[in-house]
Amino acid sequence: MTMFVKDPGSSVAHAVDWDAGYLAGRSLAQSQWSVIPAGLTLTGAQLVGGRTSILLGGGAVGTLYHVTNRVTLSDGSSDERTLVVRVEDR
Repeated sequence: MTMFVKDPGSSVAHAVDWDAGYLAGRSLAQSQWSVIPAGLTLTGAQLVGGRTSILLGGGAVGTLYHVTNRVTLSDGSSDERTLVVRVEDR
């Protein structure tokens, strides 16, 4: 699992490329984002082709956030990926 670092004053886009050898003839039907614990703002969610993205803002310095992207595929199956984000003054 990769950890990303962001400043509390920045807004940073993060993406998941589901198409990279995973979809195997299927497509993304739906994408939902969530964060634990609360504190990061999630805006501008996009689903384009086999790629999903979200804009992350805010956060409390020293806090580790788990940002999860849960997708539903065209065959009805679902999966999720979690990004770990640490907020630090930079």
